[in-house]
Amino acid sequence: MTTEDFDYDLKEELIAQTPLEKRDSSRLLTLNKQNGKIEHKIFTDIIDYLNKGDTLVLNDTKVLPARLIGEKEDTKAIIEILLLKNIKDDIWECLTKPARRIKIGTIITFGNGLLKAECIKEAEEGIRHYKLIYNGILMEILDKLGTMPLPPYIHEKLKDQSRYQTVYAKEIGSAAAPTAGLHFTKDLLKKIEKKGVNICYITLHVGLGTFRPVSVKNIEDHKMHSEFYSMSQQTASILNKTKENGGRIIAVGTTTTRTLETILLKEKSFKECSGWTDIFIYPGFQFKAIDCLITNFHLPKSTLVMLVSALAGRENILNAYKIAVDNNYRFFSFGDAMFIY
Repeated sequence: MTTEDFDYDLKEELIAQTPLEKRDSSRLLTLNKQNGKIEHKIFTDIIDYLNKGDTLVLNDTKVLPARLIGEKEDTKAIIEILLLKNIKDDIWECLTKPARRIKIGTIITFGNGLLKAECIKEAEEGIRHYKLIYNGILMEILDKLGTMPLPPYIHEKLKDQSRYQTVYAKEIGSAAAPTAGLHFTKDLLKKIEKKGVNICYITLHVGLGTFRPVSVKNIEDHKMHSEFYSMSQQTASILNKTKENGGRIIAVGTTTTRTLETILLKEKSFKECSGWTDIFIYPGFQFKAIDCLITNFHLPKSTLVMLVSALAGRENILNAYKIAVDNNYRFFSFGDAMFIY
């Protein structure tokens, strides 16, 4: 299969630039993966598609205010870095712009020296490794100096930084939000629980893969970057019990899907664990963990379109996307939602 097989036409004005005032008021396109049937709903209607005994799995990662703009200590040239992954101690893998200006030994200063970053390794595709130098608590410094790393297709300034976090975000470490979860409110989650649906959490810290397009012709040649995940014993027990009792596992987002499928592939059952995953899900993949998926509308030719095509069938997905475009759905991170069941 080629990358071109996952292309579709999208009008630029359908790329959502800002979140809706109410999280759960977005539109919801439902797609039956067996027969391709499509319905148009509002996100709060998701409760009608969930059954008692089902389990909803959410990614509780929290986005770092990881976008930092500073200057080279010697030339004062403006440099932007995006913290992607804490390798160890205070050494971070970062996306750097413009990376060609940064060599080993270069020091970038932020906030008049409140934070400094010394380049200790040059890698490919704009990646550099930095040793961070500061006094105090890094997260407090990032709260002062950093901003949310919004995707490049969002050109509007985000007025409320919390709108790029889910209401259940807890484990800090992501370079991007698990955006399918942005539609949930605490009130809606309470109503879902009241219906007898289990709610549990995994963690996957979203990394570089989110910012990288597929640049190869044949999708099998694409290499995913690895991301850290973890699952608690409590979540593992709920998921195993759901399987035993014939309930459905409903993943909220592609990050949750990738975590659950990784764990079943490695462990053969759900269990308390953590590790790194570079799983790449595309058509032909046999799903063992999830039954249904709540997700957003994804970029053309992206690994995420490939993942949803693996679950629902490429033709079903491309047809659903065409219908979404024709009906002026809002696309990407702050856009509308889709339920594949």
